[in-house]
Amino acid sequence: MAVNKCIKFLLFFFNLLFWLSGCIILGVSIYLKVHKDGNVITNEAIPGIDLMIAIGVIIMLLGFLGCCGAIRESRCMLLIFFVSLLVIFILLLALGILGAVEEKKVKDWVKERLTKLTPLSSQPQNVKDDLEKLQAELKCCGLVNGPSDWTKVPDSCRCNATETTCKSNAIYSTPCSDKIIELMEKHMEVVLGIAFSAIAKIFGMVFSMILSCQIARKDTATTA
Repeated sequence: MAVNKCIKFLLFFFNLLFWLSGCIILGVSIYLKVHKDGNVITNEAIPGIDLMIAIGVIIMLLGFLGCCGAIRESRCMLLIFFVSLLVIFILLLALGILGAVEEKKVKDWVKERLTKLTPLSSQPQNVKDDLEKLQAELKCCGLVNGPSDWTKVPDSCRCNATETTCKSNAIYSTPCSDKIIELMEKHMEVVLGIAFSAIAKIFGMVFSMILSCQIARKDTATTA
């Protein structure tokens, strides 16, 4: 029995897209790490970037494995791909449910970690410098409670009075913890949207198993 060429090439293109999604996850994660690395504030609030880098690398490797398995008609590669994809699917599904249910707790957890850096007056100068850089970049002031976190409000909190986030005294009113959470959500939506493409993963598993069975029947017919 011949291998179905349509399924073979559909699986190849699926894995090509899977590999590209891993590249995107890896790229976004590295951007976050490089762009925010060395900042005490963001390192405290976003500790999971290294994990996302690892996930991106794993997805890239699986995509490559699936592509090779489909083109070379290797049952071994296809079975490894199927089992790995199934495990990732279960883990991501569990994480997705947990993240949706416990979203408020995650935000509270981030704020709780940042609260440890207050009062700012008792923090070392490098923490204050990092926060000032963050304030200028994210257009916020203070860490958790807003401008009141500062004994003396620095120039990095000053803003144009016409901006909606400004107070009447031309100071940003939004605490940086809120902006950090927004930053996390913005980038994680892209990453998780790719990672949680459940339908695509299910199709990938189904196609890999069908192709593997066809290869097995072909090998059996050849040796008979």
